[in-house]
Amino acid sequence: MGFIWPEFLWMVPIAVLLSIGVMLWHRRNIGKSKLSKYVGLVSQQGLTARPSWLQRHVPPCLFFMAFILLLVGIARPTTELSLPARYDTVILAVDVSGSMKATDVAPDRIGAAKAAIRKFVEQQAATTRIGVVAFASTAALVQAPTANRTEVLTAIDRLQLQGGTAIGSGLLISLKAIFPAFELDLGTADFEPKKDNGANEPLRIKPPTTTAPPGSYRSAAIVLLTDGQATTGPDPIKVAHVAADRGLRIFTVGIGTREGQIVSESGWSMRVFLDEDTLQRIAHITHGEYFYAGNEAELTKAYSKVTATIFFEKKELEVTALFVAAAAILAVIAALLSMLRFNRIF
Repeated sequence: MGFIWPEFLWMVPIAVLLSIGVMLWHRRNIGKSKLSKYVGLVSQQGLTARPSWLQRHVPPCLFFMAFILLLVGIARPTTELSLPARYDTVILAVDVSGSMKATDVAPDRIGAAKAAIRKFVEQQAATTRIGVVAFASTAALVQAPTANRTEVLTAIDRLQLQGGTAIGSGLLISLKAIFPAFELDLGTADFEPKKDNGANEPLRIKPPTTTAPPGSYRSAAIVLLTDGQATTGPDPIKVAHVAADRGLRIFTVGIGTREGQIVSESGWSMRVFLDEDTLQRIAHITHGEYFYAGNEAELTKAYSKVTATIFFEKKELEVTALFVAAAAILAVIAALLSMLRFNRIF
């Protein structure tokens, strides 16, 4: 639980201390003799007997609780709820670099990835369009967004491993699939000055006419899966900022053991590591979420969590009205109890 105006919470402890002080003062100044005389007079006149401890203290306690709830309500309390959500388009950006043949995730990384992605596709709503982007040294849209699950699953089965890891390129192609009007010159898509005959050519991306708050675009999302560090192409962090400016969320999934594994390719051997820091930053920048998968079970679980996030989003809602309503109910109950027993309100 949070508060929109937490600065008003200082009133709560002050109210508690004042109430305790008033109670102590009241008990000290009302002597037992006066109470005995009053009880005796009441008994002689044939009126009701002395109220029990609960009858005397429950109404004021209820009034006190109602007062505290009202004070908390002034601070405008909020709570986080999971509400239904739906994305019209989901782009699956899949790493098909040579390191995906590593066997630290059974049967191998690419095999486990395909199996988990298939389950993910089958769990999506029938109306959700799914596209597939494959990236290695370059990136390509191997399946345009479609609601035809057979076409999507076929595209996943046909993924072939290549060399290099251009995470940024995979994200850029995914952006293009979601925003067809997204203007980009892929020939200079490196986010760094590119030298050509002594001239610098920066990346040519047309900025959006209006920027959106990160994570505010609820019609589409990107699910990125990779097992290594970016070795070529645009800086994925800078591409993440481009996505964030359009309000697009990117969910990242890192596959492979954290200690890495030695992979041989064309006579070369190298240890491939998972760059979790970059994946976490991409998710943070775009208000998405990062999931780590060190084995096949964790990978399947990661995609299940992505599905849960897509179908149910956490939103912060103000619940001041609930506190006010609870305070009103307690106050009414206290008033009724007091009237029934003492014929007056405390």
